[in-house]
Amino acid sequence: MTISEAQQAVDQWIKTYGVRYFSELTNMAVLTEEVGELARIMARKYGDQSWKKDDPRGTDNGQQALGDEMADVLWVLLCIANQTGIDLTAELQKNIEKKTLRDKERHKNNKKL
Repeated sequence: MTISEAQQAVDQWIKTYGVRYFSELTNMAVLTEEVGELARIMARKYGDQSWKKDDPRGTDNGQQALGDEMADVLWVLLCIANQTGIDLTAELQKNIEKKTLRDKERHKNNKKL
């Protein structure tokens, strides 16, 4: 599935099952919430925190939950892009070009990397 196809699929789902999009501000809050849920799993899977005994997401070391939360983040981001008329395919391409021009030598010369 391309990014454009994903934007279309989310839009079709919203129109078929979701009644309407939440407001842009609500979706921004939901995006923040979803990123927080992803961060919680990352902190336990890759960081120093441990899983709580009663947290079912820790049974496979969070692998399934990690993918699910990433998909939730992407879903809400696609909703916001649709609501605001952003073509994420075009914007991602422009962003890659910007980073390439700006950073093509920067990271190669970074002794920390």
